[in-house]
Amino acid sequence: MSDEPQPQQPHPGWAKREPQAAGDGRTGQPGAPGTPGTSEKAKKPKRPKRTGWRRLIPTWRIALSTVVVGLLLIVGGFFLGYHLVQIPAANALATKQSNVYLYADGSVLARDGEVNRESVSLARISKDAQHAVLAAEDRDFYTESAIDPMAMVRAGWNTATGKGKQSGSTITQQYVKNYYLAQEQTVTRKVKEFFISIKLDREKSKNEILEGYLNTSFFGRGAYGIQAAAQAYFGVDAKDLTAAQGAYLASLLNAPSQYDVVAHPENRPAAEARWNYVMNGMVDKGWLSASDRAAAKFPKPKQSTVSTGMSGQRGYVVNIVKKYLIENGIVDEEELGRGGYRITTTLQKDKQDAFVKAVDDKLMSQLDKKERKVDSYVRAGGASVDPKTGKVVAMYNGIDYVKQYTPNAVRRDFQVGSTFKPFVFTSAVENHSETQSGQTIDPNTRYDGTSERPVQGWTGGRYAPENEDHRDYGHVTVREATDKSINAVYAQMAVDVGSDKVKQTAIDLGLSKNTPELTPSPSIALGVATASPLDMAEAYATLANHGRHGTYTFVEKVMKDGKQEVELPERREHQAVSREAADTTTSVLRSVVQNGTATAAQAAGRPAAGKTGTAEEDTAAWFAGYTPDLATVVAVMGQDPKTAAHKPLYGAMGLARINGGGAPAEIWGQYTRNALEGEPVSDFDLQLQDGADVTAPPSGDASDEPGDGDESGSGEADEDATGDEDGSGSATPGDSGGSTPPGDGGGTESDPPSTGGGTPSTGGPSTEPGPTGGGDSGGDDSSNGGTGPGGGDTDGAGGGDTGTGFPGIPVTPGRQ
Repeated sequence: MSDEPQPQQPHPGWAKREPQAAGDGRTGQPGAPGTPGTSEKAKKPKRPKRTGWRRLIPTWRIALSTVVVGLLLIVGGFFLGYHLVQIPAANALATKQSNVYLYADGSVLARDGEVNRESVSLARISKDAQHAVLAAEDRDFYTESAIDPMAMVRAGWNTATGKGKQSGSTITQQYVKNYYLAQEQTVTRKVKEFFISIKLDREKSKNEILEGYLNTSFFGRGAYGIQAAAQAYFGVDAKDLTAAQGAYLASLLNAPSQYDVVAHPENRPAAEARWNYVMNGMVDKGWLSASDRAAAKFPKPKQSTVSTGMSGQRGYVVNIVKKYLIENGIVDEEELGRGGYRITTTLQKDKQDAFVKAVDDKLMSQLDKKERKVDSYVRAGGASVDPKTGKVVAMYNGIDYVKQYTPNAVRRDFQVGSTFKPFVFTSAVENHSETQSGQTIDPNTRYDGTSERPVQGWTGGRYAPENEDHRDYGHVTVREATDKSINAVYAQMAVDVGSDKVKQTAIDLGLSKNTPELTPSPSIALGVATASPLDMAEAYATLANHGRHGTYTFVEKVMKDGKQEVELPERREHQAVSREAADTTTSVLRSVVQNGTATAAQAAGRPAAGKTGTAEEDTAAWFAGYTPDLATVVAVMGQDPKTAAHKPLYGAMGLARINGGGAPAEIWGQYTRNALEGEPVSDFDLQLQDGADVTAPPSGDASDEPGDGDESGSGEADEDATGDEDGSGSATPGDSGGSTPPGDGGGTESDPPSTGGGTPSTGGPSTEPGPTGGGDSGGDDSSNGGTGPGGGDTDGAGGGDTGTGFPGIPVTPGRQ
């Protein structure tokens, strides 16, 4: 074998390719004749360029790409928006409600709050009203999704063809707009509305959404929600709306102000057309029969009333009931401020109206503020309580809340005067008390009624109260002393019983233990305490209820948001004083109406018991009385409208003085007659103290000549006498020139038979109009037209610590 390199054999099937010149004529090569190749393609005619309007039309490739990209963006945007947009908290307007205050019969008394809305559950909206709204706004609500594009098209078509304007949004969308969003017409709001509606439809039931929509929609006349609208247009609750009424309210949703046929009678044809559209829609959906549709007539809304807010008695009642709810732990103050409460009070509309009319007829209409300045001082307050239930059925607080803010029925700054005396006698019977000579106190017990006689047995200092007009009565029975409201007798009786026991009896009957000036001293008998008319009505109701006491109540029922009933405290009743003590007091007070200072109360036309009273310097006159069915207290008060100072009422109504037996008793008589009209007349069923059923013969009235006075004859107090329980040395309440504070136990003479005190020594009565401290002015014990200021306490303050327990009560100088 040769050592030279051998030539390599080509790989099988492979041959070296030599480069060929273009167009060398080889078959199969580009450029070769008869062979398709690059040269032929180059010769193919080009597609002409698009010119003119054709350039504006996209090719199918561009169109397809655009559609695909657009769909991807839409789908992506939907999912992005769905996840980014969250269901927000409700807007402030949607949740804001008023609190609604109702009379006992369910009629509206007042509303508070800026927004007239009362949310109610769907169950408290009539089916007819529900169907009417669906027929007007979204007939396929229960079967459609939250977003219905066809609804928008349908709405446009109906509007264009004259079938009535219909919203393009579903009820779900409208609810979202009302409850979660604002009302502005912007793209952003629409986008949010879209996504929130879809989410809400997945989270809430159709009934919940419909309920929310009906409670948030605006119906005109300031009414938000169908409950407020039902009251505003027809004076009924939403649950009582008929199909015709519901259709009218549903029509208002499109144009609340324009379709109010009372405010805009010229738009009645349009309103009726819309109403017919709704009614026909209800028939089409099977919600209303054809016969009922044919019988239905276009309803007549009531006249629109301008909102009076808190005027008249409303403002007083709202504030008093609010305070009651908060203080009794029924509703928290903050929660009450948020609104949404439906509060049924115990006030009865007919009785409330009767009270207002009686005050107007017997007092306010008799005033002439232009001619008599004193008439501008006149105020009135009162309260009426059902003795058996403790329910406050009527109140009078003032002529108008927006003119006189102070609620006179609950203020505690005017002395109650002689209306307190029955509590002294009740305590005497309850405690089996005896006179200084050891005789049991009953209606026939005789006391010395000499004006300014010092009380016996009192160790706190000399006390010698003056009777009205310095009159001496000699020895009189307790019944006579009550008829004539003799101060000397009752001051002595308070000492005989024990003034601390008298105080406790008053509290047991119903007075607050915090009542200003309710202090144990002889003056307690003459009504220096400043309880409110409502306090006194509660106490007198206990007497009317045979001594059984239960705290008064203002509230029957409280509902929150129309669904949740708020629990009320259980009312407890107990025997505060024995039936014998209460009933014997009633028998004595019946005589006051029949024969004493309160004969004007006979106008009630029913068996009645009561007592008159007057504050110091005639700054207030009272009548407190009751029948077996109703206990009512009326007070006429004097107050300067600018300074709030207590003012005497001398000359008011053109009379020398206003006494408890005058305007207060007359108001009581008219009110009681009208308040109980139509109810059977009941007589008192009394169980009396032994011997009280026999009335002792009356003693002859003593002359009006000056009678025996105190030992010194001057009526002046001992310098070191305190008269105060704490021995502070302050003057006795009502001290004015020549007055005698609670004494030093000064009576030294022995008691004459059948009297509750010692025989007074000689000495003439004081001639000053304001003698002894703590005494009643006596103005309650004569008819109107009496002469000048009577005797009694004349500290000039007419008040004391306000102690009203109610904000806004002016403070007057306290008793010193």
